[in-house]
Amino acid sequence: RDQCSTQDRGALGGFPAMQRPTRGVPMVALVAGALLVASGYAASVDLSVKSGVGSGVTPVQKVIQLMEGMLAKGKQEKHDEQVQFAAYKQFCDDTATEKKRDIAEEEDQIEVLKADIEKDTATAAKLTKQIAQHDEDIAVWKGDQKAATNVRELEKADYDAMHKDYSESIEALNGAIAVLKKQAYDRPQASLMQVSALNSLALIPDSVKRTIDAFLQADPAESLGVTAPEAHGYEFQSQGVIEMLEKLLDKFITERTDLEKKEMNSKHAYDMLMQDLTAQIQQSTQDREDKAKAKAKALQAKANEKGDLQDTADLRKSDQAYLDDLTATCEQKATDFASRQELRAEELEAISKAIDIISSSSVKGSAEKHLPTLVQRGSALAMLRADMHSTAQARVAEYLSKQARSLDSKVLSALAVRASADPFEKVKKMIKDLIVRLMEEANDETEHKGWCDAELSTNEQTRKEKTESVETLHAEIDQLEASSAKLAEEITELTKSVTELDAAMAEATKLRSEEKEKNEQTITDAQEAQTAVSQALTVLSDFYEKAGGATALLQQQQPEAPEIFDKPYQGMQAENGGVIGMLEVIESDFARLESDTKSSEASAQKEYDTFMTDSKVDKESKTKDIEHKTAKKQDESQALTVKKGDLEATQKELDAALSYFDKLKPSCVDAGVSYEDRVARRKEEIESLQEALRILNGEDLA
Repeated sequence: RDQCSTQDRGALGGFPAMQRPTRGVPMVALVAGALLVASGYAASVDLSVKSGVGSGVTPVQKVIQLMEGMLAKGKQEKHDEQVQFAAYKQFCDDTATEKKRDIAEEEDQIEVLKADIEKDTATAAKLTKQIAQHDEDIAVWKGDQKAATNVRELEKADYDAMHKDYSESIEALNGAIAVLKKQAYDRPQASLMQVSALNSLALIPDSVKRTIDAFLQADPAESLGVTAPEAHGYEFQSQGVIEMLEKLLDKFITERTDLEKKEMNSKHAYDMLMQDLTAQIQQSTQDREDKAKAKAKALQAKANEKGDLQDTADLRKSDQAYLDDLTATCEQKATDFASRQELRAEELEAISKAIDIISSSSVKGSAEKHLPTLVQRGSALAMLRADMHSTAQARVAEYLSKQARSLDSKVLSALAVRASADPFEKVKKMIKDLIVRLMEEANDETEHKGWCDAELSTNEQTRKEKTESVETLHAEIDQLEASSAKLAEEITELTKSVTELDAAMAEATKLRSEEKEKNEQTITDAQEAQTAVSQALTVLSDFYEKAGGATALLQQQQPEAPEIFDKPYQGMQAENGGVIGMLEVIESDFARLESDTKSSEASAQKEYDTFMTDSKVDKESKTKDIEHKTAKKQDESQALTVKKGDLEATQKELDAALSYFDKLKPSCVDAGVSYEDRVARRKEEIESLQEALRILNGEDLA
């Protein structure tokens, strides 16, 4: 706040130059006073004819001159007082206007701070609810992940069991079909045990089981119609069974393939769900962290605004108290000024009337007629008064010496010595001069005391404000330096993280390319192997089918022959079944290898795409953070430069205030004797001098 000037602060304390005149002075008292002055004046001069007074101004004329001087002086003092009060009133008006403006600004600031506090409170409450919602969402999504994992595990277990059943059934059907195809001739019942084993499989339909049972339980005699030398377990009539089993085999293979596709789709759907849930959890977690930081920032801003609100409220209270005191003081001074002007007007009017009365013929004429006789008697009175003066001078010297010892006053002591030696009139003049000088010193010291009080108060307020400003600037500079250092560290860490992300993405791209190339080669190899195995199976199957039909012996009457083989040669059927079965297993393995590799390739590509997407998002976020923090660091560096400049300027102002305080100390700070003690001693000296002057004037003579 702007401080009042020294003159204004001195004026606020009162009117040191104004003296309150006596109210209601009667006209008779003024006339009597004038006559006493005249008689005193006549008594204070030598009335002898030798002095030449009789030929000069008469006492009445002297009184008129004195009253005219009083009238002129009163008018001048009245005018000076009006000028002084006009300046004081201007000070009151200007200061009151300024303080009212300051109070209005402070009230506006208080309203703004209250609104900001309410806004930050609402923001913190809103963020608290949003954070709770994020926590709830994260908990729900994690529960969904756990539930989906449990369902997936159950589905996988069901798939494994079903796939095993299909694989066992397909293997058994392949074996049974191979047995039936390789033994397309009359054979014993024991050779059909592998076919009967199909009835134990869970996936074989009941209708197929019944057909197999009927096939196995068929009576050979019914099919032959004649009696043979030896009954065989079955004559080859199983082509329909083989076709049924082959259709069932194709059905199982198709269903197993569908089951595998369904499992692949289920796993893919599970992976996608888990990826989505994980992304949602990560995003919600990031949002929660951001909102937690925003909430902390809002609460910190609220705390700062509360502190500013309290400071502003205290300042407004202080300004209002000052304004109230100023208004009360100015109103009182205005009342006093009106009263003083009224009294001065009455005083001037009374003096004017007294001059008129003294100047009238009843007073002035009588004085001119009778006072010369009084002057002729003056020689005897002068001689008497001369003796009285010698005695009074001795008494004054003794009185002054006594008071000098009592008050320990060097001035009174020196005056006592001179009073005993100097002529009477010179002693009185010297006493009067001393009284005037002491009164001037008292007035000067009073004005100086007011000036010192105002300057010390202003200097103390300035030193206090500048000290607080320096401490605040130091704290703000420390905070800015710490924040700038922290931002630099965070920028370095973010830059390092971005570099690591680039390296990780490059490495992931390289590994993905190598893995993709390897998987594609594996798929190609598996497909080529399946083609080759399928060709081998076709060759072997065609051969053994031809071999089984081409070398069959007709059952007819032949002449006896030497003992030789009695069964048709159908190739190495026993070894053939094992080789074909193994080739089929190998073909199935290559098919599974192709399917697994494709699934692995799709999963790896999806994971790579997800990783690259997440990495790019993370990199973009970190890059924006780097840009934001770099801009913030630059702003804080600029603010730091400004604060350091403010600190230097404020420190200079504080040093100047301290230096000025050191200059004020010698003349304004008490050094041994207080201001009140000096005033009391000077008052006693003045009273002693006035008493001595009364003694010299003979006022103590009865």
